[in-house]
Amino acid sequence: MLLELDFSSDIPIYMQIRNSIVVGIAGGELRAGEKLPTIRGLADEAGVNMMTVNKAYSLLKQEGYIITDRRNGAYVNPNINSPQAQKEEQIKKLKLVISEIKLNGVTEEEFLNICREIFQEKE
Repeated sequence: MLLELDFSSDIPIYMQIRNSIVVGIAGGELRAGEKLPTIRGLADEAGVNMMTVNKAYSLLKQEGYIITDRRNGAYVNPNINSPQAQKEEQIKKLKLVISEIKLNGVTEEEFLNICREIFQEKE
């Protein structure tokens, strides 16, 4: 699994791992039901502490993106595209992002163009 981690970023490493996996799922690089690396394996590959990866996996599990099993490890939730509650939570997050962007002077047209570009990248 290829992670892009920025150790100088203000975003915590566990959150960068979480975000990379979510982007991988959305972009189709990680498919529903696909097995993820073990915590130890991903920590070694990324050069981070195992507890950092564990925190990322715990968050992903809590959010419903992955399922963990003691015998089989972690894998992408096979029902990732169905939960309505997840959709509602994402809309709440999007409202916050739009508010922040609007406060930074980005126009609706600019925002929609950016969204279109990002959305098309994920197809």
